[in-house]
Amino acid sequence: MTVEFICVGTELLLGNIVNTNAAFLAEKCAELGLSCYYQTVVGDNRERLLATLKTALERSDIVLLSGGLGPTKDDLTKETVAEALGVPLVEDAASRRLIADFFTRRGMIPTENNWKQALIPQGARAIENKNGTAPGIAISHNGRYVFLMPGPPNELKPMFTHSIMPFLRTLEEDVISSVTVKIVGIGESQAETMVADLMDAQSNPTLAPYAKTGEVHFRITAKAESEEAAAALIAPIADELKARFGEHVYTTEAEVTLEQALTELLMRKKLTMTAAESCTGGMIAARMINVPGVSEVFKAGFVTYANEAKTKLVGVKDETLRAYGAVSSQTAEEMARGAAKAAEADVAVAVTGIAGPDGGTVEKPVGLVYIGCYVCGRVWVKEYHFGGNRMKIRESVTAAALVQLRKRILEYQAKEGEKKDGREQ
Repeated sequence: MTVEFICVGTELLLGNIVNTNAAFLAEKCAELGLSCYYQTVVGDNRERLLATLKTALERSDIVLLSGGLGPTKDDLTKETVAEALGVPLVEDAASRRLIADFFTRRGMIPTENNWKQALIPQGARAIENKNGTAPGIAISHNGRYVFLMPGPPNELKPMFTHSIMPFLRTLEEDVISSVTVKIVGIGESQAETMVADLMDAQSNPTLAPYAKTGEVHFRITAKAESEEAAAALIAPIADELKARFGEHVYTTEAEVTLEQALTELLMRKKLTMTAAESCTGGMIAARMINVPGVSEVFKAGFVTYANEAKTKLVGVKDETLRAYGAVSSQTAEEMARGAAKAAEADVAVAVTGIAGPDGGTVEKPVGLVYIGCYVCGRVWVKEYHFGGNRMKIRESVTAAALVQLRKRILEYQAKEGEKKDGREQ
């Protein structure tokens, strides 16, 4: 079946708000095996929304709308949907009670326009919004399915995941199942080349690459009569990817992030971690702290942007800074060693570089970065050259730092294992 998204809101067209809802819905619909060929953003304008909606209903089996369900006059989505379907709006008693309860719990009195949110097209079904006042709406019309959802992502995402996705799954007789193999340390073009034969031969399951900052994800999707049968189709492809990419694979679970995989690795190895950051300004620590339970392994983070901070906080020598500069392999090495010592951590990652747009020279251009990794007494430093604007470079450095630290921990553990095996023999 085909699905189409219509995201409503003039603020989206003006760039005041980033349209994260479309990316979320696209990912979830892909998991369901639904084909999406069109996504549209429409301002708060009845005529243009009406024309867009009529076109969508002619060419797509499922239409998902987000935004425009609020209490104000420019919230026109459900009024326009009702017009397109030729039905009136009627009050949904359950939605009115939920809206009243919402305000009562907060000790507030609703204004008259809040009751507008209890209106739904005749014949439609209201979907409870547990995170706001605007209910979602589900409509079946002439073999088409239309779903209206509130615009705020913290309302749309749980509503779609818990109330709409389960229904969409029932529309397909076959089961759609996916596994995501996530790899790091290999670029997108090289990774795709390494599996070109698998992609050329694909039918069911299918194999699709997705590039992320510092990562490449391969989604394997199979259609079968049951979850077990789909899993059986996926398993050989997943095993082949793991065989080809080896330790570059950090997870086969879609929800697991690189920082979560690194945290789990540190926990398994019983290692503690710290970070010393110059050009990233705390982004490495921020990503690590996103992981629940990371306090077991992450001991401290040092933002050492100024040279004085590098010396005072993580012990970089003045003579090193004078001889080689803040952006150098020597400084990165001392930052990594010093951070591990200061935090009393087993491993450390340190970054120093030029994020731009200013500060670059012929010898040290914008995008030059050194990443140092300390693991139980050993230090590695790698030079990088990143492109893009200041934020892009900082994000790329953060991802590369996590990748490098994971790689060095695995290498160190492997060498220690070889030494142990040698002694035992």
